[in-house]
Amino acid sequence: QVQLVESGGGLVQVGGSPRLSCAASGRTFSNYAMGWFRQAPGKEREFVAAIQWNGHGTHYADSVKGRFTISRDNAENTVYLQMNSLKPEDTAVYYCAVDWAIYSEVLHIFPDNYNYWGQGTQVTVSS
Repeated sequence: QVQLVESGGGLVQVGGSPRLSCAASGRTFSNYAMGWFRQAPGKEREFVAAIQWNGHGTHYADSVKGRFTISRDNAENTVYLQMNSLKPEDTAVYYCAVDWAIYSEVLHIFPDNYNYWGQGTQVTVSS
């Protein structure tokens, strides 16, 4: 059974730097790109960042570029999202997801391109 488990969220002050983790189990995800998305109350799920299967390429939403860093450890089947300089508008539930295409070098920004999702972790930024 495929399972993605996010952790590392919580209540953070403006300017904080938490790191989210997403541990994958049930299959090997090292051959697939992975992404982070977020969803704030009343809003649609939006792309945050994605990383190629081999970690060589990354892509970020403009809203987080320069503040967030996505990385992965394929030996541990884990993907990370280092979040720096948090703002109140970063408050959301953060989800990790696995791209459907094996060995793809294209980094997708739409949720429909991802076929496995975690349950999400809440990040609340207080001012």
